Amino acid sequence: QVQLQESGPGLVKPSQMLSLTCTVSGDSITTTYYRWGWIRQPPGKGLEWMGVIVSDGSTHYSPSLKSRTSISRDTSRNQFSLQLTSVTPEDTAVYYCARLRPGNPPNWGQGTQVTVSS
Repeated sequence: QVQLQESGPGLVKPSQMLSLTCTVSGDSITTTYYRWGWIRQPPGKGLEWMGVIVSDGSTHYSPSLKSRTSISRDTSRNQFSLQLTSVTPEDTAVYYCARLRPGNPPNWGQGTQVTVSS
């Protein structure tokens, strides 16, 4: 059974970079057919898809976040990471990593709260 676990700082200062890592067990992030993504939920708002990294290492980003977002991976550690630059308080959210496949329910990490504040 696949398990995903987010890790990273819970507090980031405005204008700095947010970095999170998702550690995956029970499946390989190079498995074909699956995408490995980041989704966030700001307080009082719905889920926002940020981007994914695919089994071949290619990436796809939300147009609204593309200029500030980068997703990478470390296949030796079976991890993938999110970097979000120039953060503002509007980037405060619970950040989730997930395994995604069209037609299948996502497999979620437990989520990690990130607050942007000075």
